[in-house]
Order: sequence, then C-alpha cells, then structure tokens
Amino acid sequence: MTPAQYAPLIAILIALPIILLRNRAPRTLRPGRMWVMPALIVPLMGLALWGTSMEPGADHTPFDLVAWAMLASGLILGGAAGWWRGKMTTIERHPDGTLKAQASPLGIILIVVLLLGRGTLRAILEPHAADWHLNTLAIADAFLLFVVGMIVVQRIEMFIRARRLLSGGTDSHVEAAPVA
Repeated sequence: MTPAQYAPLIAILIALPIILLRNRAPRTLRPGRMWVMPALIVPLMGLALWGTSMEPGADHTPFDLVAWAMLASGLILGGAAGWWRGKMTTIERHPDGTLKAQASPLGIILIVVLLLGRGTLRAILEPHAADWHLNTLAIADAFLLFVVGMIVVQRIEMFIRARRLLSGGTDSHVEAAPVA
C-alpha cells in the first residue's frame, strides 16, 4: 500500500473513536434546519461531478448505458443506506417539546464499512475498468451519488419521523412502553 492509501485508514482510525464518543449522548434535533445539509451537499456534489469531468487526463468518453446504470445504482443504494441509517437514529420528544436524536453506533459502523468498501472496490475496479469496459469516471461519480442519496434520504426519513413526533404521534419504529 502507498502512503496515499494509508491516509484514509489512519483518518478513520482516529475519527471513529471520537465520533462514537461524541454520539453517546443525544443531541437536539431541529427539524426546521434539516434541509440545510442536503441543500449544501447536493450542489457541492454536483460541482464535484462536474469537476471530475474536467480533470486533465480524465476519461471523457460519453456515458453509455452501463455507466448510467452505475450512476443510478450508486444513487439508489445510497438512498437505501440513508433510509436505514435514518431509521436507526433514535428520536425522542422531551416534555418541553424539544426533540433529541441519537445516532446508532450501527449507523457509524455502516459509514466506516462503506468507506472501506469504497476503497476496496476502487482498487479492484479502476485497474480493470478498461478490460471490463467500464468508465472509470462513472465509477468515481457513482460513489459521489451514493453519498448524496444517503444524506438526502436520511434527512428526509428523520424529518418525517420528527414531524410525526412534534404533532403528537409516536415514532413508528420504537415499540411503545406497556401501560401499567
């Protein structure tokens, strides 16, 4: 492995304990501000997709059906991962009307597995892309679309649940406590 390949692994090893410790306590959830992250991520990822197409030496061949299928798969799989991650987040309504959210450790582990999987897939797919008639730009872009799908759908899922709780409903994925 090269130093460029070690850097993400070292960053994950440093960040993972910090993130897990930080997520031990519930944090205040503000449904009115949940649109901010997707509103920032979508244009930034759009710029990243545009930027990768402008790289010198990049594969500028037009996307074929396989490339578009990879992009769609990345977005759909990211949406599924985001939905799952949003469902795994515990949201509670407190007596003062505030919402508290606590991310599941499984959601954090999912992100780490996805980052490691991305590196592994990239290492496998990119050297063999020409042999397998795959567009390397589409492979990289599919990973970016995965992130977009995951963030947007997670926020939508959490917003729906938070709105339900604020209107007096219950969180559908949490079992109700038995009445004594």
